[in-house]
Amino acid sequence: MKKKVYVSLIADLLHAGHIKILKKASELGEVTVGLLTLQACGELNDIPYLDYDKRKDVLENLRMVAHVVEQTHASYKENLLKLKPDFVVHGDDWQHNAQKKYREEVIDLLAQWNGKLIEIPYSKDISDTNIQDQMRKLGITTTARLGRLRQLINSGKVVKILESHNALSGLIAENAQETLENGEVVSFDGMWSSSLTDSTSKGKPDIEAVDTTARLMTINEIFEVTTKPMIYDADTGGKPEHFEFTVRSLERTGVSAVVIEDKTGLKKNSLFGNDVAQTQDSIENFSHKIRVGKSAQVSKDFMIIARIESLILEAGMDDALTRAFAYIEAGADGIMIHSRLKDPAEIIEFVEKFRAKDTHTPIVVVPTSFNSVTTDEFKEIGINVVIYANHMLRAAYPGMMKVAKSILKHKRSLEAEPDCMPIKEILELIPGTK
Repeated sequence: MKKKVYVSLIADLLHAGHIKILKKASELGEVTVGLLTLQACGELNDIPYLDYDKRKDVLENLRMVAHVVEQTHASYKENLLKLKPDFVVHGDDWQHNAQKKYREEVIDLLAQWNGKLIEIPYSKDISDTNIQDQMRKLGITTTARLGRLRQLINSGKVVKILESHNALSGLIAENAQETLENGEVVSFDGMWSSSLTDSTSKGKPDIEAVDTTARLMTINEIFEVTTKPMIYDADTGGKPEHFEFTVRSLERTGVSAVVIEDKTGLKKNSLFGNDVAQTQDSIENFSHKIRVGKSAQVSKDFMIIARIESLILEAGMDDALTRAFAYIEAGADGIMIHSRLKDPAEIIEFVEKFRAKDTHTPIVVVPTSFNSVTTDEFKEIGINVVIYANHMLRAAYPGMMKVAKSILKHKRSLEAEPDCMPIKEILELIPGTK
């Protein structure tokens, strides 16, 4: 009787490294591949572009693979207890990265029935990361970028979105990453086209003075050098008849989602609250605008997210919840709940009451004011998308002003050099410079 061998894979980009592992596994016995579901991939912060069925179809057509089963979590425990394999085969890279805890769990489980872990030397030159980097350099199709946001949300992870107001800030959102103490590598999942920062970067007030055509030009510049999805801040969305064309233009460009707020009249920044005159739209009128937008879109992947201003305008929690459910009924694909308080208590209250009735509609927050809350805490609360909405522009301005004043003060640029990025690093940052 053949030995039972278990291999866990995402198999989004099947490459020589995977074949090497599967070949070794098939030499040991009959191979069962535990194919990670979207949720399991989300737990590993590694979201595939191909859906589960497409990845499964590829694996089932490999002669080295006898069976493909779902692995619904990053942990192997459920499948190993069910299959009790004689061997688990894996690359040795998980000895030192964020998957180390799963490796230790596998070893403990295999010990229960005298199973053995076989580790294959990791080849850095053919890693998923390197291949993905090469693919990013080639670019991405409009359709693939557009649908990426839904994939990320459906994976169950908290989607981290960073404001990008030009191509350079888009490159930062694309490439910035940090390795945590547990070995996990974290990065941003997408970009936010903010009406505030786009207007400010053009030297204009945030009153919808920059039209959609001008903003689309900025988006196209960002999209030329990036691959990650974008959420577009459309303020009120304008008149329903105009919003219809905005949706079509954004979808055609490859933007993944548009956010519209339930206010009327000349745009005033929400963080002013009732300090300035702001009027909230009626539920009936705003719901109509959502329906017009949904009927205008072509693909099922494009999202319209309704931003509720009830807490900003002190209209009360009941009003915010009533509007949320009405907007979903009208076709909204997600809800953004906004607050200008530093204490996140009212956001938490809204989410708890909303989730008591609706467990699946995505909730989006912009924690500019309540900025002490971590993404892990947002996930526990029940929030799906976190947008850091203006930080790139706010960070750039003080740095540029400091350098400008230094040059004036010292009548030369020598003293400003420590605050400037080396020219060589700029050249290395921009694609195609070398």
